[in-house]
Amino acid sequence: MGTWLNQSFINGFLLMGIFSHSEADHVLFSAVMVVFTVALCGNVLLIFLIYIDPRLHTAMYFFLSQLSLMDLMLVCDVVPKMAVNFLSGKKSISFVGCGIQIGFFVSLVGSEGLLLGLMAYDRYVAIRHPLHYPLLMSQRVCLQIVGSSWAFGILDGLIQMVAAMSFPYCGSRKVDHFFCEVPALLRLACADTSLFDTLLFACCVFMLLLPFSIIVASYARILGTVLHMNSAQARKKALATCSSHLTAVSLFYGAAMFIYLRPKRYRAPSHDKVVSVFYTVLTPMLNPLVYSLRNQEVMGALRKVLDRCRVGSQH
Repeated sequence: MGTWLNQSFINGFLLMGIFSHSEADHVLFSAVMVVFTVALCGNVLLIFLIYIDPRLHTAMYFFLSQLSLMDLMLVCDVVPKMAVNFLSGKKSISFVGCGIQIGFFVSLVGSEGLLLGLMAYDRYVAIRHPLHYPLLMSQRVCLQIVGSSWAFGILDGLIQMVAAMSFPYCGSRKVDHFFCEVPALLRLACADTSLFDTLLFACCVFMLLLPFSIIVASYARILGTVLHMNSAQARKKALATCSSHLTAVSLFYGAAMFIYLRPKRYRAPSHDKVVSVFYTVLTPMLNPLVYSLRNQEVMGALRKVLDRCRVGSQH
């Protein structure tokens, strides 16, 4: 085992990627890079607006800033290496680099899943108990929610990283993916991984279904509250706020559950790669757009910044 581990450590792995060098794939690669750029700019802008505008210094926008930070780190963990490999024609990634990519990826996906679940609880408190909202969602509670999301995600990432990189890899070094993902890497292991596969599945069930159940329970109660509101304007505002969160939840959980909660016999690397593009690149781009374009307060903060820039340029 020591020899195998040393060999893997020296040689690293080959990421087979998702694009060939055909003309059509060059167009698709360009589209992914455009999406990556929009995701990068959108999340940086949302974090910036929330930071500089005092009106956005509330619990909901604090959670949104953390969500944007997670999305920002997620696209930067996966896309730059994929782009470098595609443009250079090289497919290699070092053993340590692969482990780091796994650790960051699992940590960020786990943290984001938990945060989206707890954000549903925040919307439930805001709509069901508006008078007690400042007390129930105090700064301390918000920090605990965000801290626990990061902590559980990082713990999950460390466990999966250490376990995956502890297996011997003595055969092919070709990872049939565009980044180091645990299931794709385990196919190359020269040892029985069935126990770890079971633990990995159980871990994914916990990290995905627990927050998803919180979301379902929260929105069931929110819907009941909204339907009993007397004011049509209040109902419209509540539904608009919640629809943004539900859109983000649907995008994230739909893709993640398709990847990680399917039985192993139904998995196909080609399907996994396509869906992985969706929630590693597309979802981080859509999240800031969904939360900003459908949110009057964020758009107001953006207009305020643009007006300042316009006035400054005139002077």
